[in-house]
Amino acid sequence: MELQPIQSKIYEIRGQRVMLDFDLAELYQVETKRLKEAVRRNIERFEGDDFMFVLSEKEYEILRTQIATSSLTSQNASSNWGGRRYPPFAFTEMGVAMLSSVLRSETAIRVNRAIMRAFVAMRNYIMTTTTVTAELAEIRARLALLEQTGKDNAEAVSDLSEDMRKELDNIYEAIAALSVKVPQARKSPQPIGFKK
Repeated sequence: MELQPIQSKIYEIRGQRVMLDFDLAELYQVETKRLKEAVRRNIERFEGDDFMFVLSEKEYEILRTQIATSSLTSQNASSNWGGRRYPPFAFTEMGVAMLSSVLRSETAIRVNRAIMRAFVAMRNYIMTTTTVTAELAEIRARLALLEQTGKDNAEAVSDLSEDMRKELDNIYEAIAALSVKVPQARKSPQPIGFKK
């Protein structure tokens, strides 16, 4: 079973990655009603929001309006998104793992393995992405620091260049002043010694 179709049915709700009852029922090849019945008969296995919770009407509406994937828009209104009497159950990774013990079919076991792999793949992807994002942020910070240092150095060189230019101008002016002065003609030196 491919992981991509499963991953597209994993949503983030209440800060947790979850799968909805009707998506799971489709994967397990059972009716949503039967899946919910099996869960209710074994509700003690799903106690706590870390296994399963029921979406509020508001969460359900937000999810319906925000998700626009082909798997959601192609589902017919009576079985999944539209025409539902009750908000769906949302199963966390641990809740999905628990479902295999409740459903007890070959399909459930096979699908559960694929779903667990999909959750792990998503977690690994998110961890890798988070690590890469952190590394990119560090590189950006270093580049910003280098850029600022470069600007500071350029300003210092510019200041130094200005000072050097002024000094060179002073030297050129001094040389020009010296070359403008006409040397006085020197008298021929008097010979040293006795005159005859």
